[in-house]
Amino acid sequence: MTTELPLADGPPPRERADAARNRAKVLAAAERLFASGDPAAVTMDDIARAAGIGRGTLYRRYPDRASIARALLDEHEHALQERLLRGAPPLGPGETEESGPAPAERLAAFYAAMVELLETHVHLVLGAETGEARYRTGAHAFWRLHVAHLVREAGRPDPEVLADQLLAPLAPELFRHQRERGITPERIAAGLAVLARGVLG
Repeated sequence: MTTELPLADGPPPRERADAARNRAKVLAAAERLFASGDPAAVTMDDIARAAGIGRGTLYRRYPDRASIARALLDEHEHALQERLLRGAPPLGPGETEESGPAPAERLAAFYAAMVELLETHVHLVLGAETGEARYRTGAHAFWRLHVAHLVREAGRPDPEVLADQLLAPLAPELFRHQRERGITPERIAAGLAVLARGVLG
């Protein structure tokens, strides 16, 4: 896959020391709150209180709760994107597409990596990507591009539609529901691998 990660236009502006401290407090407080219960129940006031900063200070940097969750998720999602583009097969493409892993195996590996990410960070994903908001994130657009590419490589019809359908089982609400029913991450990944091989194999 030749798609490149979006690159920033030059280095980011230097952050003031007090702003950096406040950002670190906000992210640490939000991580604790999102992990401690229902992420949807966490309010901006809760985060400001837990971080020990004023609401105005919080809102100047983050307009809403989802933007805070996205900031926490960014690092983990960018690491996975890098592995998809340049990592070892079957998750990555290998030396060339002709000699690399089959699309079904790459999709199964992607599913396994996403299950691992959800197992560790589902509280953040729920905070950042609930409902329609999920489809407007840069990460979702990247996952969709990757899966559509695998669908095309496998020669399946209508990759735009099929990519959405193949991503649907990764909804964080479904993952949490399955985990609450006692289904292990290994079983979830194994089921998704069956789906990947059934559709693209």
